[in-house]
Amino acid sequence: MFKIMVVAGEVSGDMQAARVIRVLKKKRSDLSFIGMGGKEMLKEGVKILFDPTQLSTIGFVEALKHLRKFYQLLDMLSRVIDEEKPDLLFLVDYSGFNMKMAKIGQKKGVPVVNYFSPSAWVWGEWRAYKMAKWGAKIAAVFPMEVDVYKKAGADVTFVGHPLLDFVSPTMSSEEFRNFLGLKETDPIIGLLPGSRKGEILSLLPPMIEAARLIHKRMPQIRFVLPLASPVFKDLVTSIIKDAANELPLYLTIGHAYEVMDNAELILCASGTATLEAACLKVPMIIAYKTSLSTYFLGKLLAKVKFVGLPNIIAGKEIVPEFLQRNVTGENLARAAFEILENRAKKEEIEDELAKVRTALGAKGAVERVADLILRTLEENTAGEK
Repeated sequence: MFKIMVVAGEVSGDMQAARVIRVLKKKRSDLSFIGMGGKEMLKEGVKILFDPTQLSTIGFVEALKHLRKFYQLLDMLSRVIDEEKPDLLFLVDYSGFNMKMAKIGQKKGVPVVNYFSPSAWVWGEWRAYKMAKWGAKIAAVFPMEVDVYKKAGADVTFVGHPLLDFVSPTMSSEEFRNFLGLKETDPIIGLLPGSRKGEILSLLPPMIEAARLIHKRMPQIRFVLPLASPVFKDLVTSIIKDAANELPLYLTIGHAYEVMDNAELILCASGTATLEAACLKVPMIIAYKTSLSTYFLGKLLAKVKFVGLPNIIAGKEIVPEFLQRNVTGENLARAAFEILENRAKKEEIEDELAKVRTALGAKGAVERVADLILRTLEENTAGEK
């Protein structure tokens, strides 16, 4: 029986880890799992030692208040490794924490596979050199990740991005439009302000203001706001209350992929949604706001020119992005008009997004990560014989 310790931090990492665990269980029946994660890993039968998803933060400074807790968790997991003697550490995202876990694994002689590895191509190549030094096998999801980690001497496998397996609408265009009460000819703009309270509070108001300006010039457009979950429905309803009386604004729980698939354009928070939109080749305008301290520190440390993942992958600005005080209704609306009123520009963006999708690899990323974990287990077992 092989025992795997899985360490994931935020909700997204918990979900990505759970998908890999699900595949591993189908491939092998002699595996057991313990670790740190959330409800998705718990559903897959992982013995959860601590759920850190409640500590999710945005930005460097915001994370400092949890620093003591992070070190307590590292000490706890280190003790568990001594007691449980796992055969492998599977580290998913949560880069600052999991870099330290990789070092602990190397010290204790436990092989490490790292999925959604520290973004060395953004925050500095030293991260890649550290992970290489600690012997972590890197399951790379981005093409630029491969180059940086190989240069650092790490064992890298390009698995591609798992979004390619999951980004697909579950309703046809006709079904979705009937669901919302929209005509087939109604043009749609999607509003995706993010799934966290802070993002909604900072990004939804300027998006609504942009919608007002767009509606004045293009009254035929319908605006659809898909919530990731009902958790913040009351908050969103309070923000859009006045606008809902004067705009053709539709609020729905879920159905983000249907919105993207039917939209002429989306206004979205920087993050995973931008890659999801790229997979569906929908033009977008990216918005990003954080605390001033985090923004200036990030600007000082970051090694890339852009915040939007499609632009980072393309190596140039293929979709507009607005940061901090530039996230205004006027700026978002102006960028929207430049796309909506210029067919050639819209098609150019769609072509560039198709290239981004191609750069993300082929479908089957989760399967490839599971195979990498099993190979690593077998190699380690063979080495012990």
